[in-house]
Amino acid sequence: MRPSVLLQYLLPHRLLSNLVHWATRRTYRPWKDFLIGQIARRFEVDLAEAERADFAAYEHFNAFFTRALKSDARQADADPRAVLSPADGRISQAGAIVAGRIFQAKGQSYTAAELLGDETRAAPYHDGMFATVYLSPRDYHRVHMPLAGTLVETVHIPGRLFSVAPFAVETVPRLFARNERLVCHFEGEHGPFALVLVGAMLVSSVSTVWDGLVIPPYANRIVRTDQRGRGIRLERFAEMGRFNMGSTVIVLLPRGVAELASTLAPEQPLRVGQAIGRLVR
Repeated sequence: MRPSVLLQYLLPHRLLSNLVHWATRRTYRPWKDFLIGQIARRFEVDLAEAERADFAAYEHFNAFFTRALKSDARQADADPRAVLSPADGRISQAGAIVAGRIFQAKGQSYTAAELLGDETRAAPYHDGMFATVYLSPRDYHRVHMPLAGTLVETVHIPGRLFSVAPFAVETVPRLFARNERLVCHFEGEHGPFALVLVGAMLVSSVSTVWDGLVIPPYANRIVRTDQRGRGIRLERFAEMGRFNMGSTVIVLLPRGVAELASTLAPEQPLRVGQAIGRLVR
């Protein structure tokens, strides 16, 4: 086993992630400007499309990391039948869910039931479609709706915090079904769909537009929250949450609802609002 992979098993995931969570919220100007500058230069962040391009305008590093973009920086695909990319990033994998199994990487897969923490909730996706989008440090870190829908339930599932970088995805079995994550179940015009926000080492903090900061705290058991009485409906392309530090978002669609774009391929860059598929009914 490569040292980089072995470290994934040995490092104290939650401790390190808590330290990063604390450090990225310090408002001491030299510290936060240093962090912002390092990331902006190393990953060539395009600050020209941000609402605030000046480092000094951000209260702390996390405010920069979850920055808003200018109103015209992203547009939804004009076709109302388009299923939209929920995030800026790159395709990790996308395609059919085969007999309930989701492809992770060569030789690696996991079940929809493992990912969602529920056999019953996973049933509509048994032969459905999925798209896994990886967000790098340079990307815009807000997550948007691929389709319009009403929030039905959220499920906070405890787990490890393995890196979601390509080397880990290729080598850690069932990685996305093992990491701490927030599952968001929606009901749309054409049936159910799910968005899964997956945490990762150092970058495991998740917020939603309806509840604010959700992770941390980290969970010690599965926490299900029935959201049906709150009337939370989000339109297609609307912001639904954000990664306070980046990670991966997975979209699940039932069989027969949509066809994914035939051009989707691993490592393909995506932008929020870009079509990744089309509704077929």
